[in-house]
Amino acid sequence: MDALELLIAKDAIRDLQSRYMRGQDRLDAQMQHDCFWPDATTDYGIFKGSGHDFVAFAQDLLKGHKANQHLIGQSLIEVEGDIGFGEVYYFAFHRVEIDGQDRDMIIAGRYVDRYERRDGVWKFAHRTELVDWGRMHPAADGFLADLTGILMGARGAEDRSSQRDWLRTA
Repeated sequence: MDALELLIAKDAIRDLQSRYMRGQDRLDAQMQHDCFWPDATTDYGIFKGSGHDFVAFAQDLLKGHKANQHLIGQSLIEVEGDIGFGEVYYFAFHRVEIDGQDRDMIIAGRYVDRYERRDGVWKFAHRTELVDWGRMHPAADGFLADLTGILMGARGAEDRSSQRDWLRTA
């Protein structure tokens, strides 16, 4: 693999990582589902099984949250022909309600991945999630409700990032 092919492969894998996170945060099950090969496996500790079964598990779990945001940090991607290996840092915010109180749960860790390129397309063949640390705090962003005109993010089609027709003329 020459340098240009390696760059193209790594860019496709980074795009895969971003689509996975967007699918998770926007509750777009199909987008997240499309990131896994049909025979992909996962191990998240709390869930171990196929990639497609994990998507159903994660989407169901996150629907119970009020908001989520997953950020991708540095990633180390190594490519060996049609197989790639990655370690991807993440920072995950979850707004949850516990005993009637909004709480902010923050979890940070790493994904350890195996990617495979089939017919020119890169997808997850295996994904493991490692948790390095976490925190739980009372929600502290109530002041946002008092800001006139603020545009808040949303899930699915309600989020401006999903409104391509609006963006074309903005």
